[in-house]
Amino acid sequence: MIDRRALLTAGVALGALMAASKFGKSETLAETMTTTTQDIDFRKLTDADWRKRLDAQQYDVLRKHGTERPGTSPLNHEKRKGTFACAACDLPLFSSDTKFESGTGWPSFYQPLPDAIGTTTDRSFFMDRTEVHCKRCEGHLGHVFDDGPKPTGLRYCMNGVALKFVPQAAGQS
Repeated sequence: MIDRRALLTAGVALGALMAASKFGKSETLAETMTTTTQDIDFRKLTDADWRKRLDAQQYDVLRKHGTERPGTSPLNHEKRKGTFACAACDLPLFSSDTKFESGTGWPSFYQPLPDAIGTTTDRSFFMDRTEVHCKRCEGHLGHVFDDGPKPTGLRYCMNGVALKFVPQAAGQS
C-alpha cells in the first residue's frame, strides 16, 4: 500500500529528474517554458487556436476577412512615434512615420515596413481590389489603393482591430 509520504517523495523525485534533464540541454528551464512569437508557426494554427488568441472582432477581420466599421478604431487618432504591428502575431508592419489622415475612417499608411506584408487579388463585391495580409501569419489587414500621397502614391487602408500600436521607447529616435 502506498502512503502519502511515498507518493509525495516519488513526485518530487520525478520533478527533479525532469528539471535535470531539461538543464542538461543547451537551453534553460525558463526558455523551455516560454514561447515567443518567433517560435510559433502561425500557418499551422487551427481555427480553434485562432479563436483562443484573438477576440471576436479581431478573429472576424484577421481570419474571416471582415471589415471593422469606419471611424471606430482608436488607432485613427494615434499620433505618437512608434510601430504598428500585427494584432495576431506581433510582426511590425508600418512605421508611424508613414501614417497619414486619409479621411476614410480607417488607419492609413503610404508604405509598409520591408518584407512585412503580402498581397492577393480580392474579387469580392464585383470588383478587383488588392488585399493586404501579414507576411508571417497571413492575417487579413485591409486593402491597398493607388490614391495615396507621395512618395508612393499608395494608401494602405488597414483595419485598426488588425493592428496594435507599439510606442517608441523614450530616448530612441
